[in-house]
Amino acid sequence: MTSLTVNGRPLDIRIAPETPLLWALRDAANLTGTKYGCGDGACGACMVLVDGAAQPSCQITLAEAEGRAITTVEGLSHGDHSHPVQRALIAEGAIQCGFCTPGIAIALAGLLAHTPAPSAEEIRAAVPNLCRCGVYPRLMQAATRAARLN
Repeated sequence: MTSLTVNGRPLDIRIAPETPLLWALRDAANLTGTKYGCGDGACGACMVLVDGAAQPSCQITLAEAEGRAITTVEGLSHGDHSHPVQRALIAEGAIQCGFCTPGIAIALAGLLAHTPAPSAEEIRAAVPNLCRCGVYPRLMQAATRAARLN
């Protein structure tokens, strides 16, 4: 059994410790906002916050995540209050199909937690997602808006 804190709640998962965190979150915890994309950590679809830093969950095993604070896209909101990143993505229309949006939201939330007023270069570096919908100009505007809201 592996013990994690996911979205502020303790969670005990009874699957093999070498299982990628991505699959534990999706299959054992039923948190399906975290998506499978490339499987090698490059696309960003599976981003989660691990102790406040954005990391690809497909590259972290349950054993490596044990005892750490994990935040998925489902955990960004608190009750009826959306995270500033979520509000900014909606306000700027920086959401298309939605597949990569959870990873983008997590990456931006992690960036803003450590860099309250990021530069355009820092925003581009923090968001590895390859979004085929072409929302990058709106994504940059949303990141800037989220920094103001944060």
